[in-house]
Amino acid sequence: MTANRGFGIDIGGSGIKGALVDLDKGELIGDRVRIDTPKPSTPDAVAAVVSDIVGRFDWDGPIGITLPAVIKKGVAQTAANIDPSWIGLDAGALFAEQLGRDIADVAILNDADAAGMAEIRFGDPAARKGVVALLTFGTGIGSALFQDGTLMPNTEFGHIEVDGHDAEKKAAASVKDNEGLSYPDWAKRVNRYLTVLEDLIWPDLFIVGGGVSKKSHKWVPLLDIRTPIITASLLNNAGIVGAAAAAREGLSH
Repeated sequence: MTANRGFGIDIGGSGIKGALVDLDKGELIGDRVRIDTPKPSTPDAVAAVVSDIVGRFDWDGPIGITLPAVIKKGVAQTAANIDPSWIGLDAGALFAEQLGRDIADVAILNDADAAGMAEIRFGDPAARKGVVALLTFGTGIGSALFQDGTLMPNTEFGHIEVDGHDAEKKAAASVKDNEGLSYPDWAKRVNRYLTVLEDLIWPDLFIVGGGVSKKSHKWVPLLDIRTPIITASLLNNAGIVGAAAAAREGLSH
């Protein structure tokens, strides 16, 4: 029986992850498979990895796939931390062909939007009221914005200018690693970014996720801003869960 199950793929700048998902609980079923994102991360190379991951599971239903890109009707309009050849590509058609699926059975959406959808549905009930911004800190900074639980798709808050720099170039989790920053030093950058962002959109709640959310106790308590902050309850699996839910419901942006 597959009525309450789905399958999600989360494509990031450093890794591509996939798993079966229990859509009643918002949890992964069994282990996820992760493969490093190919370099260069061209559409054909990424599609081959996605096909490899899907092939390791016994799944013939709809598939949700996230991309670190603005997605409009299945077409990538931007390419953040993936090869620029994605821009203008019909990603839905590419993956449908690679996977041997009908295009209607492949949902393509922005990675942070997918993570946000999962948190709204399965995470803290406080996220379902008011203006809520989910931010994923990883290779870059992804964002998802909600009003009373309704998604405003394709926000790009990771690219707002902060002190003359693209925000994610200074405050992404990858920058912490690449520059060898301590958690306190990196948290100062995150704090500055969040201060600028909260003055732009006046949210009622920030949810922070991405790979670095697994160690949220090392940096979230150091943040000192006006807006309440919680850690994503699904941690770094939120994108997979949100992608699976979108595919089950036929949602694609």
